Amino acid sequence: MSISSVLQTNSNTAKGTHMNLDFSHYKKHTIETRKGTQAGFSLIELLIVMIILGLLASLVGPKMFGHLGTAKQETARAQIDLFLAALDAYRLDTDSYPNSSEGLEALVSNPGGEKWSGPYLKKGIPNDPWQNPYHYQSPGEHGEIDIYSYGKDNKPGGDKEDADVVSWE
Repeated sequence: MSISSVLQTNSNTAKGTHMNLDFSHYKKHTIETRKGTQAGFSLIELLIVMIILGLLASLVGPKMFGHLGTAKQETARAQIDLFLAALDAYRLDTDSYPNSSEGLEALVSNPGGEKWSGPYLKKGIPNDPWQNPYHYQSPGEHGEIDIYSYGKDNKPGGDKEDADVVSWE
């Protein structure tokens, strides 16, 4: 039964006095139809979302990983600054920096001096961010002491992530 036939039937019987329109069976039918269908996304919609996410990842990913090398360089600089501060505390106690043979290990274990009151580093001597040991010279070529890392390639010189990180710059 269509809506127009219900309206026509009701208008003929009521003769303009009172119209009693009953649409309840249409509401039930609509609700039952909605309950019967499954809600969700179509395969095409999911594929479009996956493509958009893939494009975003391809644009953002390389930029984020490009900063990883810079972060390692900055970490090496921060560690060298930490060594310099610890070496200054060592010098205040012992009146000199550790020599090259004692190295940075003198900051965590007593090389045999009476005035040593360390350890000057709580967690030991870390490797550089590329898992290579730091280099220490005393007396240094560029100052009283030199501390440096050769960077990712672990060779003198280099550019970008392979560049040396040094205490005198």
